[in-house]
Amino acid sequence: MGAKGAETRDRLLDATRELVETGGYFGAGLNQVIALSGAPRGSLYFHFPGGKDQLVGESVQRAGQAIGDTLVSLAESSPSVTEFVEAVLRQLGDRLEESSWRKGCPVATVALETTATNDPLQKACSQVYTSWEAALLARLAGHPDAEDLAVTILALIEGALLLARVHRSREPLNRVSRQIGALLR
Repeated sequence: MGAKGAETRDRLLDATRELVETGGYFGAGLNQVIALSGAPRGSLYFHFPGGKDQLVGESVQRAGQAIGDTLVSLAESSPSVTEFVEAVLRQLGDRLEESSWRKGCPVATVALETTATNDPLQKACSQVYTSWEAALLARLAGHPDAEDLAVTILALIEGALLLARVHRSREPLNRVSRQIGALLR
């Protein structure tokens, strides 16, 4: 694929990611993706012969990779696990607030809408969550109950993002941050 083809493919994925993050699977219609990306309709089917499910699955994985990279970066730059989790929640809170409370978790909405009936999207969402859990587990290495803590922290973050989005307030993130700190002490 040439540079122009790769650029078009990236624009389609970026547009899908934007629509999925703010409106979920059902909020990302193909006509909306084409309009937002500025790509020709034929490019959509050329780059994503699997249709909408392939497009959404890859955009979920791309969004998941971006958050995963953030987790790894924050893990490397934070002196303690507690400071790491605080930094993660702060950055996710900033992202949520800057989007006018529209961008919580880039995976959760798709997971809730599709995973019971759509195996490819279930697998894409599962892979993302597994990678985030692994990033948390890596930072918790050596901590007693590290595996259980990684899942617990991920679940608390996911729940806090949902509540923060619903309440349009950072308070759930702040509360979860304090409770995770207490868990880690």
